[in-house]
Amino acid sequence: MVNVKLFDGKIMEVEKGITISEVAFKISPSLRKKALGARVNGKKTELMTEINEDCELEIVTFEDADGRWILRHTASHILAQAVKNLFPNVKLAIGPAIENGFYYDFDADFSFTPDLLVKIEKEMKKIVKQNYKLEKFELPREEAIKFMEDKNEDYKVELIKDLPEGEIISFYKQGEFVDLCAGPHVPSTKEVKAFSLLSIAGAYWRGNENNKMLQRIYGTAFTSKEDLEQHLHLLEEAKKRDHRKLGRELGLFDIKEEGPGFPFFYPKGMVLRNLLEDYWREEHTKAEYGEIKTPIILNEQLWHQSGHWDHYKDNMYFTKIDDADFAIKPMNCPGAILAYKSNLHSYKEFPLKLAELGLVHRHEASGALHGLMRVRCFTQDDAHIFMTKEQIKDEILDIIKMIDKFYSVFGFEYFVELSTKPEDSMGSEEDWEDATNGLIEALNAAGLKYHVNEGDGAFYGPKIDFHLKDCLGRTWQCGTIQLDFQMPERFELSYIAADGEKHRPVMAHRVIFGSIERFIGILTEHYAGGFPTWIAPVQVKILNITDKQKEYAEEIYFALKEKGIRVELDVRNEKVGYKIREAQLNKIPYMLVLGDKEMSNKSLAVRSRKEGDLGEVAVDTFVQMIVEEVKTRKNNLE
Repeated sequence: MVNVKLFDGKIMEVEKGITISEVAFKISPSLRKKALGARVNGKKTELMTEINEDCELEIVTFEDADGRWILRHTASHILAQAVKNLFPNVKLAIGPAIENGFYYDFDADFSFTPDLLVKIEKEMKKIVKQNYKLEKFELPREEAIKFMEDKNEDYKVELIKDLPEGEIISFYKQGEFVDLCAGPHVPSTKEVKAFSLLSIAGAYWRGNENNKMLQRIYGTAFTSKEDLEQHLHLLEEAKKRDHRKLGRELGLFDIKEEGPGFPFFYPKGMVLRNLLEDYWREEHTKAEYGEIKTPIILNEQLWHQSGHWDHYKDNMYFTKIDDADFAIKPMNCPGAILAYKSNLHSYKEFPLKLAELGLVHRHEASGALHGLMRVRCFTQDDAHIFMTKEQIKDEILDIIKMIDKFYSVFGFEYFVELSTKPEDSMGSEEDWEDATNGLIEALNAAGLKYHVNEGDGAFYGPKIDFHLKDCLGRTWQCGTIQLDFQMPERFELSYIAADGEKHRPVMAHRVIFGSIERFIGILTEHYAGGFPTWIAPVQVKILNITDKQKEYAEEIYFALKEKGIRVELDVRNEKVGYKIREAQLNKIPYMLVLGDKEMSNKSLAVRSRKEGDLGEVAVDTFVQMIVEEVKTRKNNLE
């Protein structure tokens, strides 16, 4: 007999050699029905695994990320089997589970098309219905190579040859289909109850652009058809909200072939951008930050000193000036440090808060670029706070409160991650422990629940990351707080303490929007281009019914402009229904329709983008309503 410690702490005595599937059934038949895999002593494994010694066991379902991974990994094998059944000469590359789905890469001498995806999906359903067991077997390295060579699977042979000498190689068999794989998987193909193939893309073998371009088929899988249908609905909704499409249609922003990864902002997009920056400045002025602006190009030596050279040089741009080597900044922090060093400082000035809307450049691979979400130049709403060790908790707490205020304005929920020391880091264990404990104290004081992301801190310090949740339930990492003991040391920063001696300050790096460009992309999708009135590039559109109201329309136009309302006038000789539809497509919050009645009563017929017809309203009443929405930054998410 062996002892199994369950997730709730209970100890269960079971027969040696029992499978995890059988243990799950002993715990609860309903649990076994939902089970997709398990974690044994923290390691992901499958239900077919035998238990032969004392261990800690946690059964995982689709609610758990490991459960989803196991199900979708099996779905990728079913996809590969379906393709091989239909097209035996296609060669297999790799097929992992990914967030929200799976993919498989294929080498085929023809192009996969949407029609072929339908055919492949139909074959996958047959495989699921066959209820093939997933059976693991192992071969020595040389036998494994010959086994794959006999199947003419060149890519699998290459993968095996890259594994260490003497290593035992594992395979999974389902029916007549066999694939090189470390697992884990669900017990049989019938467990993959609901799936869909989504798209086709090109992908270089092993991500290297010098290798052959393969064809990648993306799909997703769920445990129920209802969940799958809901997910597919969200994907369709996401397509409608694609910020790249809306940015062009609404005249906000675009990316041109002449500048891949370098965004263009148009007049309406600049209105939106400037309003976000105005709000940022307003809140930072209240919180007693001083705004700075530092150069985009600085001497290369600075990046060696800061430590960025060893971690970012492959993503940096360089130039020469007067035969000296310079770099275009990928980060704002060294510039803020030089600004700090321009004067002597006393503890009486602390915390010293320097904020900057700083343009940075980073070279991203062309395949990684994605609208405003992944670009090569972007503006970080940076701030660097210099403080004493004793001030850490209170200052981090103040930053958390400010971040919460910003996100609340836009109606975002969020969750928090604490990232700890990475392997490739600078500084002593003591500094890292002090910095990490400082962040933990602030998080606890704020009453925030957080997930610990081991080893994912910045190379100079631990960090708190804020992940926004949009109206479709998608998450976006935006805000971050990094606590840094290292750069003040590397740049020999100091302040005069109460004892009259020089001491080393502590430095916090922090962003709220993260990247202005990316945040605008997120907002565009969150609101589907229908921005709240306070940041809408055009707040009001005036539409006359006939030429008789043209003069009155112009009168209203100038009256609203005088009040600071962003208004457009449409007095074209078009049917009013056409003009209303066009304004609706342009996502304008309010339309004022002016006919004989409104002209006679000196009133407005108001249509709201969100609520429809609001009826006849006095001009002053409408102005007060708009002004109040702007003043309170009303978040009218549709």
